[in-house]
Amino acid sequence: MITYVYETIPSKEGEEIKRYEIEQSIHDAPLTHHPQTGEPIQRVIAGGIGILTSSKDQAKTLPSRTSAGCGCGGGCGCSHG
Repeated sequence: MITYVYETIPSKEGEEIKRYEIEQSIHDAPLTHHPQTGEPIQRVIAGGIGILTSSKDQAKTLPSRTSAGCGCGGGCGCSHG
């Protein structure tokens, strides 16, 4: 099950928009009304987060970390001693 974000569709100008998190199967069609309240809703499309990589490519795509954790590799001039 995936958690989707939905928001109400205001029926008049100035009406507050409410957001809900609703669990659904990826195969289910987007809801048009809130299951409990019956309010009209729409699914919110948002960008995902995270890095997708295979383990063999990880060393090439992720920066090396110094003991300070800045990821610069030591040549940036930052104050990590």
